[in-house]
Amino acid sequence: MGGNEKGDREDRGRTTEAMSTVDVDRTDPDYRGWLKEAVRKVQADANRSADTHLLRFPLPDAWGIDLYLKDESTHPTGSLKHRLARSLFLYGLCNGWIRPGKPVIEASSGSTAVSEAYFAALVGVPFIAVIPRTTSWEKQRLIEFHGGRCHLVDDPRTVYEVSARLAQESGGHYMDQFTYAERATDWRGNNNIAESIYQQLRLERNPCPAWIVATAGTGGTSATIARYVHYMQYDTLVCVADPENSVFFDGWVSGDDAVCCERGSRIEGIGRPRVEPSFVPGAIDRMMKVPDAASVAAVRALEAAIGRKAGGSTGTGLWSAFKIVSEMVAAGRTGSVVTLLCDPGDRYLDKYYSDAWVAEQGLVIGPYAATIDAFLAAGDWRD
Repeated sequence: MGGNEKGDREDRGRTTEAMSTVDVDRTDPDYRGWLKEAVRKVQADANRSADTHLLRFPLPDAWGIDLYLKDESTHPTGSLKHRLARSLFLYGLCNGWIRPGKPVIEASSGSTAVSEAYFAALVGVPFIAVIPRTTSWEKQRLIEFHGGRCHLVDDPRTVYEVSARLAQESGGHYMDQFTYAERATDWRGNNNIAESIYQQLRLERNPCPAWIVATAGTGGTSATIARYVHYMQYDTLVCVADPENSVFFDGWVSGDDAVCCERGSRIEGIGRPRVEPSFVPGAIDRMMKVPDAASVAAVRALEAAIGRKAGGSTGTGLWSAFKIVSEMVAAGRTGSVVTLLCDPGDRYLDKYYSDAWVAEQGLVIGPYAATIDAFLAAGDWRD
């Protein structure tokens, strides 16, 4: 995927959207009334939703370091992607791309599709999720619970093309989170996740975090956080943790957005076989490549520490946060570090919490669990 191809992909999306609105008379009072009501319903969802919690991970007090997890699993659809789906629906509605009676189609690894199915039902349009066949059964169930339909593909790399084709065939709208995630959310504020984190830290002993650690599926969350940090002139640094079978790290290191890989990520919700248009590498300060076994060890350590199961993407970010904290301990620095609890672990009981699945995948988590134990005991890090 070269630079021109990336631009071509965005142009193709815009062409599809321009074509998809010709069946709508924008001056029709019925359409305008429907649009106003749809936008009101989406905004009302935000208005009646409380903010998500900022949880503390217990660390030795003598370190003078506070570690927090922004618990996005408490959204109505249970994940970080609820914020994104709300923004994408508002973006699509206000652009005239989402119309009454026409389906919304999304390429997803699961969680975004769950949230978009919820908002599609809220405004009364059909929803089709194009997802890899390996997507957890629980996510598929939740998509259908919210009224969506799952279109399964064997090769995760084909979700983009299949979604665009279904949109063209149905006269619907391909939402394309991987292109529009970074532009649909207002990164300057307006209740985005970054603004929320800083508001919740105001009364803590280290209110301006030294680091915020995110993971990347579209890249939109890390772009929002990093842009907000720069806009507000904070000293916080932003790290993005990348799992195996993903090329965000490789693209960031090499500066080449054409890199790709043949396999899909085992850590659902993050990691992509190509560098997505919503990933903004110039805004972030650091990336880490995290072994999948380390991600699994980290979510199990999280459950042992605070009694909460979380998805694998939380483990990817938490592993990187642990390493950053260990570096601060070694340097004698104090401060705070924030990472994300992206979605609940009950969606993955047959994966990251199943010893049989771990063995089947050839993952050996023992050495990584030992690294975490040593870190939590004395702050030491053993790669």
